[in-house]
Amino acid sequence: QVQLVESGGDLVQPGGSLRLSCTVSGIIFSGTPITWYRQCPGKAREWVASSSSETSTSYLESVKGRFIISRDNAKNTVYLQMNSLKPEDTAVYYCRCLAFGRSFWGQGTQVTVSS
Repeated sequence: QVQLVESGGDLVQPGGSLRLSCTVSGIIFSGTPITWYRQCPGKAREWVASSSSETSTSYLESVKGRFIISRDNAKNTVYLQMNSLKPEDTAVYYCRCLAFGRSFWGQGTQVTVSS
């Protein structure tokens, strides 16, 4: 059974930092692309960052230079380090992977950036 569990969401002030974690089970983690998405109230879910391997990453333009995606294959975990957070980063953050011909999602973790 494939499971993704996100954690690390919190309330943070503008300019602050958070690190989100996504722990995956039920797949061969090494080499499996893992992607972070986010969804703001009333808006469509949007892609934020992807990790195809420990060295292959990509980012939404608006988070480049502020967010860093990384992975620890020994822990089956992908991280999203978020720095210089802005109110517009407020959203529920989800991680996703493709395995066995289908898409699997975590339950999401809430990030709120507010003073």
